[in-house]
Amino acid sequence: MNWISVAAIYFIIWWLVLFATLPFTLKTQDDEGETVLGTVSSAPHGPHMLRAVIRTTIVSLLIFGALYILTNVVGLGIDDIPHFMPEYD
Repeated sequence: MNWISVAAIYFIIWWLVLFATLPFTLKTQDDEGETVLGTVSSAPHGPHMLRAVIRTTIVSLLIFGALYILTNVVGLGIDDIPHFMPEYD
């Protein structure tokens, strides 16, 4: 794999993990009891994006590392995925 494909795969994993982990540790204004005038009570209390980016980067590195080990060290490939559809003769 060249560096472009590695960067593309990591970028895709990072975005998927970001949107999967974004709702975790989210506190709404209603939960905190501090609703800002002009906003809905379900709006986030604070964005805390730096924590979300750090958490996403760490989880993405773990997933990418596991994927790298499975493909380059163990040698698993796309042909090793079991077929779930029945084969018709």
